[in-house]
Amino acid sequence: MMLLGMQLFTDKSGNRIHIRWLPYVARLEEMGTYSWGSAALAWLYRYMCRVANRHVVKLAGPLQLLQFWIFWRFPQFRPEGYETFSWSLASRWSGYNPPGSEKGPRVQMWRLRIDRLQDREFIWMPYSSPDVLQVVHPEALEPRHMALWRSVTLLIYFAVIEWHQIDRVLPQFGGVQPYPNPALNIDFLISKDGRGGDRWFPYQLQKWHLYWDFRADTVLRFDVVANPGPSQQFLDWWR
Repeated sequence: MMLLGMQLFTDKSGNRIHIRWLPYVARLEEMGTYSWGSAALAWLYRYMCRVANRHVVKLAGPLQLLQFWIFWRFPQFRPEGYETFSWSLASRWSGYNPPGSEKGPRVQMWRLRIDRLQDREFIWMPYSSPDVLQVVHPEALEPRHMALWRSVTLLIYFAVIEWHQIDRVLPQFGGVQPYPNPALNIDFLISKDGRGGDRWFPYQLQKWHLYWDFRADTVLRFDVVANPGPSQQFLDWWR
Protein backbone atom coordinates (compact mmCIF):
# COMPACT_ATOMS: atom_id res chain seq x y z
CA MET A 1 0.00 0.00 0.00
CA MET A 2 2.91 2.37 0.72
CA LEU A 3 4.42 1.64 -2.71
CA LEU A 4 1.10 2.17 -4.49
CA GLY A 5 -0.12 5.21 -2.62
CA MET A 6 3.15 7.08 -2.15
CA GLN A 7 5.27 6.10 -5.16
CA LEU A 8 3.36 4.83 -8.19
CA PHE A 9 -0.02 6.52 -7.74
CA THR A 10 0.62 9.56 -5.60
CA ASP A 11 -1.93 12.35 -5.52
CA LYS A 12 -2.41 15.58 -3.55
CA SER A 13 -4.08 13.96 -0.54
CA GLY A 14 -0.87 13.90 1.49
CA ASN A 15 -0.43 10.65 3.42
CA ARG A 16 -3.86 9.17 2.68
CA ILE A 17 -4.34 6.09 0.48
CA HIS A 18 -7.56 5.34 -1.40
CA ILE A 19 -9.53 2.35 -0.15
CA ARG A 20 -10.13 1.14 -3.72
CA TRP A 21 -6.73 -0.59 -3.63
CA LEU A 22 -7.78 -3.12 -0.99
CA PRO A 23 -9.35 -5.71 -3.37
CA TYR A 24 -6.20 -5.67 -5.50
CA VAL A 25 -3.74 -6.27 -2.66
CA ALA A 26 -5.85 -8.66 -0.59
CA ARG A 27 -4.58 -11.63 -2.63
CA LEU A 28 -0.85 -11.32 -3.11
CA GLU A 29 -0.74 -14.27 -5.50
CA GLU A 30 -2.83 -12.29 -8.00
CA MET A 31 -0.87 -9.03 -7.92
CA GLY A 32 1.43 -10.24 -10.70
CA THR A 33 -1.53 -10.59 -13.07
CA TYR A 34 -2.19 -6.84 -13.22
CA SER A 35 -0.44 -4.41 -15.55
CA TRP A 36 0.87 -2.04 -12.90
CA GLY A 37 3.24 -0.29 -15.30
CA SER A 38 0.54 0.73 -17.76
CA ALA A 39 -1.67 1.96 -14.89
CA ALA A 40 1.18 4.05 -13.48
CA LEU A 41 1.79 5.60 -16.91
CA ALA A 42 -1.91 6.42 -17.26
CA TRP A 43 -1.81 8.22 -13.90
CA LEU A 44 1.37 10.10 -14.85
CA TYR A 45 -0.07 11.16 -18.23
CA ARG A 46 -3.25 12.42 -16.57
CA TYR A 47 -1.36 14.63 -14.14
CA MET A 48 0.89 15.94 -16.90
CA CYS A 49 -2.26 16.93 -18.79
CA ARG A 50 -3.59 18.70 -15.71
CA VAL A 51 -0.40 20.62 -15.02
CA ALA A 52 -0.47 21.95 -18.59
CA ASN A 53 -3.29 24.20 -17.36
CA ARG A 54 -1.67 27.49 -16.34
CA HIS A 55 -3.88 27.63 -13.23
CA VAL A 56 -2.41 24.36 -11.90
CA VAL A 57 0.84 24.85 -9.98
CA LYS A 58 1.48 21.39 -8.48
CA LEU A 59 2.30 18.10 -10.20
CA ALA A 60 1.60 14.68 -8.68
CA GLY A 61 1.82 11.11 -9.97
CA PRO A 62 4.90 8.83 -10.18
CA LEU A 63 7.31 11.73 -10.58
CA GLN A 64 10.38 9.58 -9.93
CA LEU A 65 9.61 7.74 -13.16
CA LEU A 66 9.43 11.06 -15.00
CA GLN A 67 12.69 12.25 -13.45
CA PHE A 68 14.53 9.04 -14.34
CA TRP A 69 13.17 9.21 -17.90
CA ILE A 70 14.61 12.72 -18.21
CA PHE A 71 18.01 11.67 -16.84
CA TRP A 72 18.19 8.75 -19.27
CA ARG A 73 17.10 10.65 -22.37
CA PHE A 74 18.85 14.00 -21.83
CA PRO A 75 22.53 13.43 -20.96
CA GLN A 76 23.13 17.12 -20.30
CA PHE A 77 20.58 17.03 -17.47
CA ARG A 78 22.06 14.05 -15.65
CA PRO A 79 23.63 14.39 -12.19
CA GLU A 80 27.37 13.82 -12.09
CA GLY A 81 28.85 10.75 -10.47
CA TYR A 82 26.10 8.23 -11.22
CA GLU A 83 27.63 6.03 -13.91
CA THR A 84 27.27 2.59 -12.31
CA PHE A 85 24.48 0.52 -13.84
CA SER A 86 22.46 -1.74 -11.54
CA TRP A 87 19.00 -3.21 -11.29
CA SER A 88 16.67 -1.50 -11.00
CA LEU A 89 18.03 0.99 -13.50
CA ALA A 90 16.54 4.00 -11.76
CA SER A 91 18.46 3.23 -8.56
CA ARG A 92 21.62 4.85 -9.90
CA TRP A 93 20.04 8.26 -9.25
CA SER A 94 18.28 7.38 -6.01
CA GLY A 95 20.70 9.47 -3.95
CA TYR A 96 20.40 12.60 -6.06
CA ASN A 97 19.26 15.47 -3.83
CA PRO A 98 20.56 18.89 -4.94
CA PRO A 99 20.69 21.75 -2.42
CA GLY A 100 17.59 23.91 -2.32
CA SER A 101 19.67 27.05 -2.84
CA GLU A 102 20.48 25.91 -6.38
CA LYS A 103 16.85 25.60 -7.45
CA GLY A 104 16.38 29.05 -9.03
CA PRO A 105 19.56 29.22 -11.14
CA ARG A 106 19.23 25.55 -12.12
CA VAL A 107 15.69 25.98 -13.48
CA GLN A 108 16.74 29.02 -15.52
CA MET A 109 19.76 27.16 -16.90
CA TRP A 110 17.68 24.11 -17.91
CA ARG A 111 15.03 26.25 -19.58
CA LEU A 112 17.75 27.83 -21.69
CA ARG A 113 19.19 24.41 -22.55
CA ILE A 114 15.76 23.15 -23.61
CA ASP A 115 15.31 26.19 -25.86
CA ARG A 116 18.63 25.40 -27.54
CA LEU A 117 18.13 21.64 -27.71
CA GLN A 118 19.05 19.97 -31.01
CA ASP A 119 17.38 16.81 -32.32
CA ARG A 120 20.56 14.76 -31.86
CA GLU A 121 20.97 15.75 -28.20
CA PHE A 122 18.18 13.38 -27.19
CA ILE A 123 18.96 9.67 -26.66
CA TRP A 124 16.22 7.67 -28.34
CA MET A 125 17.24 4.16 -27.25
CA PRO A 126 19.19 4.38 -23.97
CA TYR A 127 18.35 0.82 -22.92
CA SER A 128 19.96 -0.81 -25.96
CA SER A 129 23.57 -0.31 -24.82
CA PRO A 130 25.45 -3.47 -23.68
CA ASP A 131 26.08 -1.99 -20.22
CA VAL A 132 22.36 -1.67 -19.63
CA LEU A 133 21.36 -5.00 -21.16
CA GLN A 134 23.72 -6.79 -18.77
CA VAL A 135 21.74 -5.67 -15.74
CA VAL A 136 18.16 -5.56 -17.07
CA HIS A 137 15.94 -8.22 -15.52
CA PRO A 138 15.38 -10.94 -18.19
CA GLU A 139 11.61 -10.90 -17.68
CA ALA A 140 11.42 -7.29 -18.86
CA LEU A 141 12.65 -8.37 -22.31
CA GLU A 142 10.19 -11.22 -22.78
CA PRO A 143 8.07 -10.95 -25.98
CA ARG A 144 4.83 -10.60 -24.01
CA HIS A 145 6.13 -7.42 -22.39
CA MET A 146 7.82 -6.04 -25.48
CA ALA A 147 4.57 -6.47 -27.41
CA LEU A 148 2.83 -4.19 -24.93
CA TRP A 149 5.47 -1.49 -25.45
CA ARG A 150 4.65 -1.51 -29.19
CA SER A 151 0.88 -1.62 -28.89
CA VAL A 152 -1.25 1.39 -29.83
CA THR A 153 -3.86 0.98 -27.13
CA LEU A 154 -5.38 2.59 -24.06
CA LEU A 155 -3.80 2.73 -20.59
CA ILE A 156 -6.35 2.36 -17.81
CA TYR A 157 -6.19 3.29 -14.14
CA PHE A 158 -9.70 2.99 -12.71
CA ALA A 159 -11.59 5.89 -14.34
CA VAL A 160 -8.42 7.37 -15.84
CA ILE A 161 -8.01 6.37 -19.49
CA GLU A 162 -5.07 7.65 -21.53
CA TRP A 163 -3.99 6.93 -25.10
CA HIS A 164 -0.74 5.03 -25.70
CA GLN A 165 -0.03 6.30 -29.21
CA ILE A 166 3.50 5.03 -29.77
CA ASP A 167 3.18 5.42 -33.52
CA ARG A 168 4.16 9.05 -32.89
CA VAL A 169 7.37 8.18 -30.97
CA LEU A 170 8.82 5.21 -32.87
CA PRO A 171 12.47 6.27 -32.30
CA GLN A 172 12.05 5.48 -28.60
CA PHE A 173 11.60 1.85 -29.65
CA GLY A 174 14.38 1.78 -32.24
CA GLY A 175 12.44 2.76 -35.36
CA VAL A 176 12.51 5.74 -37.72
CA GLN A 177 9.68 8.22 -37.18
CA PRO A 178 7.65 8.78 -40.37
CA TYR A 179 5.09 11.49 -41.02
CA PRO A 180 2.74 11.09 -38.01
CA ASN A 181 -0.92 10.22 -38.08
CA PRO A 182 -3.24 12.73 -36.38
CA ALA A 183 -3.43 12.30 -32.62
CA LEU A 184 -6.64 10.82 -31.27
CA ASN A 185 -8.88 13.37 -29.56
CA ILE A 186 -9.68 11.99 -26.09
CA ASP A 187 -10.75 15.24 -24.41
CA PHE A 188 -13.96 13.48 -23.36
CA LEU A 189 -11.97 10.85 -21.45
CA ILE A 190 -9.63 13.39 -19.84
CA SER A 191 -12.64 15.03 -18.21
CA LYS A 192 -13.50 11.81 -16.34
CA ASP A 193 -11.98 11.09 -12.92
CA GLY A 194 -14.42 8.67 -11.29
CA ARG A 195 -15.53 11.03 -8.55
CA GLY A 196 -18.98 10.40 -7.15
CA GLY A 197 -18.64 6.62 -7.34
CA ASP A 198 -16.09 4.21 -8.75
CA ARG A 199 -18.47 1.58 -10.12
CA TRP A 200 -19.75 3.25 -13.25
CA PHE A 201 -16.73 3.60 -15.52
CA PRO A 202 -16.22 -0.06 -16.64
CA TYR A 203 -19.76 -0.02 -18.02
CA GLN A 204 -20.19 3.54 -19.27
CA LEU A 205 -16.76 3.47 -20.95
CA GLN A 206 -16.79 -0.18 -21.98
CA LYS A 207 -16.05 0.67 -25.62
CA TRP A 208 -12.74 2.22 -24.60
CA HIS A 209 -11.84 -0.70 -22.36
CA LEU A 210 -12.07 -2.98 -25.39
CA TYR A 211 -8.97 -1.28 -26.82
CA TRP A 212 -7.00 -2.73 -23.93
CA ASP A 213 -8.66 -6.15 -24.21
CA PHE A 214 -7.60 -6.37 -27.88
CA ARG A 215 -4.18 -4.71 -27.50
CA ALA A 216 -2.49 -7.71 -29.15
CA ASP A 217 -4.21 -6.74 -32.43
CA THR A 218 -2.63 -3.26 -32.47
CA VAL A 219 1.06 -4.13 -31.99
CA LEU A 220 3.13 -2.12 -34.49
CA ARG A 221 5.60 -3.82 -36.79
CA PHE A 222 8.64 -1.77 -37.82
CA ASP A 223 12.35 -2.19 -38.49
CA VAL A 224 14.76 -1.55 -35.64
CA VAL A 225 17.73 0.46 -36.92
CA ALA A 226 21.14 1.34 -35.50
CA ASN A 227 20.49 5.10 -35.36
CA PRO A 228 16.79 5.67 -34.69
CA GLY A 229 15.36 9.14 -34.96
CA PRO A 230 13.01 11.32 -36.98
CA SER A 231 12.98 10.91 -40.73
CA GLN A 232 13.63 13.87 -43.01
CA GLN A 233 9.95 13.78 -43.94
CA PHE A 234 9.04 14.13 -40.27
CA LEU A 235 11.50 17.00 -39.72
CA ASP A 236 10.07 18.84 -42.74
CA TRP A 237 6.57 18.41 -41.32
CA TRP A 238 7.74 19.55 -37.86
CA ARG A 239 9.44 22.69 -39.17
